[in-house]
Amino acid sequence: MSDIKILGIESSCDETAAAVVVNGREVLSNEISTQIPIHTLYGGVVPEIASRKHVERITQVVDLALKQAGTTADELDAVAVTYGPGLVGPLLVGVSFAKAFAYANDLPFIGINHISGHISANYIEDKDLKPPFLCLVVSGGHTHLVRVIDYGRYEVLGRTVDDAAGEAFDKVARAIGLGYPGGPKIEKAAKDGDPDSIEFPRAKVADHPYDFSFSGLKSAVLNYLNHQRMAGVTVNTNNVAASFQKAVVGALTDHAEMAIDQFGMDKFAIAGGVASNGALRASIEALCQRKGVKFYRPAPILCTDNGAMIAAAGYFEFENGVRSGLNLNAEPSLAL
Repeated sequence: MSDIKILGIESSCDETAAAVVVNGREVLSNEISTQIPIHTLYGGVVPEIASRKHVERITQVVDLALKQAGTTADELDAVAVTYGPGLVGPLLVGVSFAKAFAYANDLPFIGINHISGHISANYIEDKDLKPPFLCLVVSGGHTHLVRVIDYGRYEVLGRTVDDAAGEAFDKVARAIGLGYPGGPKIEKAAKDGDPDSIEFPRAKVADHPYDFSFSGLKSAVLNYLNHQRMAGVTVNTNNVAASFQKAVVGALTDHAEMAIDQFGMDKFAIAGGVASNGALRASIEALCQRKGVKFYRPAPILCTDNGAMIAAAGYFEFENGVRSGLNLNAEPSLAL
């Protein structure tokens, strides 16, 4: 069987990314242009600014990906691009570029769900991983617990009903003065804090045991901060960070354990930006060891938004015969 070479393009938030991947597993290039320094000035992602920066960078990033891979457009088999979920402006930049690139080079064009891309990052990290398995997807805007039935076929067991875990990290980090991006800064501060110093709640969603809710936890942190400040008590930022992180990791691990017990599957993966959090990785790994389940996690560079995961997902869709029309539009609320 001949190799299938896919160009993957990702622009759903504040990373302009492109990659070339062979057979969904072998990364030839993975170029990422981040906008974090720009959005840090505003305490979070500003969609209009993100869109303009994607327009400025996307041609150069794709050219770099092709050059790094030692590949030309006529050696590609297809173009895959994120078309949702995400911010509509940034998504439109990637989708429009990918359609134009595919049309100009007479290549098949495949729209990819961003969450499917995150799951597919595990196929790059572990060349032997095959469905079925369970996957916890935890990123800035999404928290999903998914049963991966086959390549590109998913059953969503639970999702967040309000704030995603990554959003909660960003909001709490801002509230305690750590700034943006929240995830890495909370994790760093938590290393010098006592995770048992403050008891923050873990919400459960009635009648939907696999769904997640982090809004109440975020509010509990804000209420604690307000109470301490009104009482004239100096807030220990590290303790707040550690206790908050413990509550988030605990809730995610509890859901993972429930799914492992119910479905009896012997493989569990994590994915998404928050999946690079060391405390979460350690907690899920310990759970899997305790349950006799094999644990999979992508390298941190594959947890963040990147083109390689989109190209990997694109390969499996390509093999399944999926093709998108040039009328494909961005879908910011696209469901998995």
